[in-house]
Amino acid sequence: MPAAGAVAAASPGGGRPTALTAPARPADNRPPAPGHAARRPVVPRLRPTDRFAELLVAVLSGRRPVHAMLGHTAGRAYDELVHLAERGPLRTRGARPVVRDIGWCEPREGAIEAFARIGAGDRLRAMAFRLELGRDLRWRCTAVELGVPRPHRAG
Repeated sequence: MPAAGAVAAASPGGGRPTALTAPARPADNRPPAPGHAARRPVVPRLRPTDRFAELLVAVLSGRRPVHAMLGHTAGRAYDELVHLAERGPLRTRGARPVVRDIGWCEPREGAIEAFARIGAGDRLRAMAFRLELGRDLRWRCTAVELGVPRPHRAG
């Protein structure tokens, strides 16, 4: 016998009820009260600078092969990346390199010039890269440079 307040759901064939459901309630279409905005989970959307910084660090640290960037580069950037990756500038024996901070500017529409601070243990590296939006609306790296390593200063 159904519990009080439960409603039996009819079977698809229109015969006897087959399952119990919660009592039906009218939809609440009222706007939220002032000061009580509707709370939706905030899902951070990755910017192209975030994605490319992570990809470049993965390649320059040896975690991904250089050819993983073939469809993500344009112009001389792939050759620059091959040259940098041969030297393994972000390969470490200790802590894995991570992107600590990213900054960028848009010198014109469809172009982003970015920098990233890459940390591995107590070492910091600076990485600069340029992204350009293609006709297919995909971002591609068109230049990449790495600064010389230096010890990280806390604080």
